[in-house]
Amino acid sequence: MANPEHLRILREGVRLWNTWRKQNPEARPDLSDADLHGTKLHGANLSRANLTGADLHEANLHGADLARAILHRAVFSGADLSEANLTEASLNGARLHGTKLTGAKCHAAWLCEIDLHGATLIGADLSETDLRGASLNEANLHGADLDRAKLRRANLTGADLHEARLRLADLSEANLGEADFHEADLDGAKLDGANLIEANFSRANLSAASLHGAKLNRANLSGAKFSGANLSRADLRKVDLHEADLHGINLAGAYLNEADLQGAILYGAYLPGATLSGANLNRANLNLARLGEADLSGADLRGASLVLADLKGANLTGCFVYGLSAWDVRLEGAIQSNLVITPIDAPIITVDNLEVAQFIYLLLHNEKIRSAIDTITSKVVLILGRFTPERKVVLDAIRHELRKRDYLPVLFDFEKPASKDLTGTITTLANMARFIIADLTDPSSVPHELATVVPGTVVPVQTIILEGQREYAMFPDLMRRYHWVLEPVQYKSQELLIGQLGERVIAPAEAKAKELART
Repeated sequence: MANPEHLRILREGVRLWNTWRKQNPEARPDLSDADLHGTKLHGANLSRANLTGADLHEANLHGADLARAILHRAVFSGADLSEANLTEASLNGARLHGTKLTGAKCHAAWLCEIDLHGATLIGADLSETDLRGASLNEANLHGADLDRAKLRRANLTGADLHEARLRLADLSEANLGEADFHEADLDGAKLDGANLIEANFSRANLSAASLHGAKLNRANLSGAKFSGANLSRADLRKVDLHEADLHGINLAGAYLNEADLQGAILYGAYLPGATLSGANLNRANLNLARLGEADLSGADLRGASLVLADLKGANLTGCFVYGLSAWDVRLEGAIQSNLVITPIDAPIITVDNLEVAQFIYLLLHNEKIRSAIDTITSKVVLILGRFTPERKVVLDAIRHELRKRDYLPVLFDFEKPASKDLTGTITTLANMARFIIADLTDPSSVPHELATVVPGTVVPVQTIILEGQREYAMFPDLMRRYHWVLEPVQYKSQELLIGQLGERVIAPAEAKAKELART
């Protein structure tokens, strides 16, 4: 119970109370369980006071001094504590729901498991404050100082931490879903295992922060700084990391499926075993990045830089690599099938080697280099056909069999209409090829392209056609006029075609190639 004399003096007004405190500096006011709701205590000196269980809801404590006060189980709901001094105060079990704490000084205060839901803490000093398990959901902490604060397992769902300082703060296992950390400083903060789903970290500083195992699904990390941060095993699926500074970051085993990493700086980043399938790495800097065993299947690497990157054992299936820079890349054991070397809006050309991808694209667009390699024995096999579901299965099977035989298959998709540029591209590829395999089953653009390419390209053309179908009308004339166009190979099924590919397709084409080389 409160000391009656202390309570009487306080109720006579703040001026008299503060005078009494000055005259009795050793006194420790006892106001425990006092009913002070709605009381005007603006600027009151309540330092070291015992306010355990006191009712201060809707009280005006603006600028009050509560340093080292004992405030266990005190009720501050709706109270105004803006500019108040709560340094080293103990608020164990206190209720601060909806409390206004703008500019309050709470340095090293004890606020474990308290309810600050919806509280206004704009610019408050909460440095080194113990807020473990506290409820700060929807709280306004804009510009607050939370350096070295203890926020382990705290609930900050939807909180506004815009421009807040959280350097070396402990937020491990905290719930930070949908919280706003725009331009916040979290240098060296600990966020291991935290829930950061849909949180906004745009332009935030997370340098040297630890986010091991954190959940960052759909979070906005655009323009954020992560240099030296640890995001190993973090869940970053579909996050926005475009233009983010991630150099030297630890993303070992992280999940970055369909993440937006456009223009991100991943120089020297550590990404072994990371999942980046479907990620957008357009224009990203991955120089010296370590991506061993990483899954990059279907990733967009257009315009990216992978100079001296380590991709040993990585999965690059179906990557878009137009404009990619990949000098001195480590590719031992990497899966490199179906690399798309053309721009998004161009006809699809795929190859099976990252370094060869750059080479082939350069050949397509540089006449001087093409002429310089005319005498080089080629292992390129150009496959022409249609990408309808039924035909694609056959073309993919042929490509797979050619790979096994140490050829470099280049498959051309005729989904898009023929054009002058398209014909030129096919002609260039044909001149590079050892031989051409053309599928005449359900032809579309193939007849036109053969009629254009064959007369000026002395390269064996081995055609195939499904049994029961007839070649297009002008094909026999093409065979009569150009001896490098070989008799069509008819087949009953894909399995039989692949089983006899060496004998019926590759062998005749190779024999014709050797014959042509002698003439």
